[in-house]
Amino acid sequence: MALPSLRAQFDALLQTQSISCSQPELDQSNLDVVNLLAAWFEDLGFSCRIQPIPDEPGKANLIATLGSGPGGLVLAGHTDTVPCDPELWKHDPFKLTEADGRWYGLGSCDMKSFFALVIEALKEYTDHQFKHPLIILATADEESSMSGAQALAASDLSNARHAVIGEPTGLKPVRVHKGIMMERIDIAGQSGHSSDPSLGSNALEAMHRVIGDLLSMRKQWQKRWNDPLFGVPVPTMNLGCIHGGDNPNRICGKCALEFDIRPLPGMDPDALRADIRQQLKIIAAEQQVDISYNPLFPGVPPFETAADAAIVKACEQLTGYTAGSVAFATEGPYLNRLGMQTLILGPGDIDQAHQPDEYLEMDRIDPAVKVLRGLIKQFCLT
Repeated sequence: MALPSLRAQFDALLQTQSISCSQPELDQSNLDVVNLLAAWFEDLGFSCRIQPIPDEPGKANLIATLGSGPGGLVLAGHTDTVPCDPELWKHDPFKLTEADGRWYGLGSCDMKSFFALVIEALKEYTDHQFKHPLIILATADEESSMSGAQALAASDLSNARHAVIGEPTGLKPVRVHKGIMMERIDIAGQSGHSSDPSLGSNALEAMHRVIGDLLSMRKQWQKRWNDPLFGVPVPTMNLGCIHGGDNPNRICGKCALEFDIRPLPGMDPDALRADIRQQLKIIAAEQQVDISYNPLFPGVPPFETAADAAIVKACEQLTGYTAGSVAFATEGPYLNRLGMQTLILGPGDIDQAHQPDEYLEMDRIDPAVKVLRGLIKQFCLT
């Protein structure tokens, strides 16, 4: 059975909905996308394994392998998209629309289209013998929990040493990005009549102390850590939302704060959380309140691959750009933990991701395919 054309593959991927979201009513399975990709890669001679994600019904990774042995190359991407607001789109988000030299659709940029481009690149090598394996990795839930990447073990990827993740970078290689942590602090005090402060413990006042200490920690981190590769060269902390109390004449009994931290490479999220937790213990005792502190999701650690790594040098040569940094997070840290040298490189632009009328510029298609062919040739054929 002949493979569909590049355009037909692109359209089929957009039509196969696979939204992942922390809100259950919006969350969808990615199995239809995984099965579609598996059928295409099996037609190309790949051995395909579908890996269910533990405790995530309807979610799975695809690991498709051509060739055997150590080394080789992993070309990776996620199969899910963010939710969208179709009423804000000029084009149907769930099919391919060509207009103004662009291919529009949800996932066209971020990043279902990457798999169709990989297949297009492979067509040139269907009659070649692969001396080192090529592994296609298609993950679940990158846009929500990153559970697909977290479910991977080293054995899943056949001791691969090099990986490229096709996230939107404008075809400029990226070897560094910040991490992201989203946290919540809940304070339970004791409510009472506001005319007599001794009748209660004010959770809002305790949170005032917490916020002051968090901002002091942020200042200390920014003095200690600096990376000029980033447009914002220091770690950031954003106090995102606060909820507390119910009436001006009652001592505030409960208060909650949600905030994010974006650590630089070299900063350990677990160590940052331990420092915060230690300070909260002190505040709880002094303010006579109960404080609980929990991540809203596990977070993504910072990512860095050495500037002299083979995959970095190869992508720099193929694109003509020096590898740099981005502010958004990817699955890169999880692949690096498995022993791979990983680079982020894809044809889309991050400014188009998560936006109404998401698109991929058509003039990026041929250059992207050329880069992918160069990587396959260097790491799998020679």
